[in-house]
Amino acid sequence: MATAMHVLVVDDDADVRNLLAAVLEGDAGARVAEAASGAEGMALLGREEFDVALVDVQMPGHSGLDVLRWARAAEIDTELIVLTAHADVETAVQAMRLGAYDFISKPCKNAELREVVAKAAEKKALRRENSALKEVVNRRDGLPTIVGRSQEIRDVLDMVTRVAASDRPVLIHGESGTGKELVARSIHLQSLRAARPFVSINCGALSDTLLESELFGHKKGAFSGAITSRVGLFEAANGGTLFLDEIGEMSPAMQVRLLRVLDSGEVRRVGEERVFHIDVRVVAATNKDLARESAEGRFRWDLFYRVSTLGISVPPLRRRRGDIPLLVEHFLGAPGRAAAGLRFAPEALARLVDYDWPGNIRELRNLIERLHILHQGQVVREADLPGEFHSTPTGGPTAGPGAPTPVEDEVLTPLAEVERRHVERVLHATGWNKARAARVLEVDIKTLNKKIRDFTITPSR
Repeated sequence: MATAMHVLVVDDDADVRNLLAAVLEGDAGARVAEAASGAEGMALLGREEFDVALVDVQMPGHSGLDVLRWARAAEIDTELIVLTAHADVETAVQAMRLGAYDFISKPCKNAELREVVAKAAEKKALRRENSALKEVVNRRDGLPTIVGRSQEIRDVLDMVTRVAASDRPVLIHGESGTGKELVARSIHLQSLRAARPFVSINCGALSDTLLESELFGHKKGAFSGAITSRVGLFEAANGGTLFLDEIGEMSPAMQVRLLRVLDSGEVRRVGEERVFHIDVRVVAATNKDLARESAEGRFRWDLFYRVSTLGISVPPLRRRRGDIPLLVEHFLGAPGRAAAGLRFAPEALARLVDYDWPGNIRELRNLIERLHILHQGQVVREADLPGEFHSTPTGGPTAGPGAPTPVEDEVLTPLAEVERRHVERVLHATGWNKARAARVLEVDIKTLNKKIRDFTITPSR
């Protein structure tokens, strides 16, 4: 996924500009832009990102040293190389103090020019990769592999393999807690981008201002609290994959910004005029019907078509009940739990298989974690399970003749009602401690409060 060097040549002599551009474009394969004055060079540096800039010292108006001073004050992340017609040690020292990468005397040899520019571009690339790596490390969750042998999950894995061979956007649909991020990571790991970053963000967990800063980055001083410049997630994922979870929660304004980036391949940090060229594959996920959302005016049709070139549907856990014992075994064997030797009695495991799991795999994982912490002894029996597991199963294979199929069950219990019951159950289980409930639900307090209002959940229910 390597891209050509982007080089700016700033010199008032057109012949020199043409010669330098010809050497760098022909031999080094660089993309070269030209500026005929210091003022024009500063304007281009302020508007677009360059890896390297070759700047002549002696120019009418703004000199090369003026350009260096301005670039340092404006925090321009470009390696600057100073050119001069005369070997001047004093000028060279002054240029280096102002942050120049190197100093070349004119006329210079082509090989020398190519070598110095290539090394400067490499330094810029390493600095950018280091910044991006920090962003990736700060957001890495250490996600496990997809577990299951059911036909439903085999169909998902087959689709993952097929779409991974492409480089087009993917839209993953599924209820909350079904493992959509695991599917996205699997796509990335099987793609040609596997060696590059996988970066994820939950679009529904942040306000517009924070989401904009997270996705696109910001310049120091762009807003209150921006005490340093920051690389955005699009830049951090450059060459790799950006996973946009709950894309259906994006506001119309953010949808417009995202569409612009996907169409142009360029990112502009908040508070900056410069654009950054990016090469990122977008994988998005939602628990909403985005086609319906678009038809009803809540999601842009053009963005929907842009992100849904390829689609994968992840089944809820109640449709793959045969995988529940495997998932239980997987979570019991997680680091820090295997030594406890916790296991389920057959009747308890049967209850888990019969249960509808409105919170899907996330709810199962949280149950195992809670039992690992609170259960006394090594065997979990049916009586040890929480109260919701002792109600009559609604869709399990042991429910008897005439029991509704999983599809019928979804009609009788809409997704919103399933989510309401899950949120209500977690709130009661945590004694209405919203901080704890939010952690179990993996949402922020603001989102939890909104769900409480939307679902009219009260402590007395």
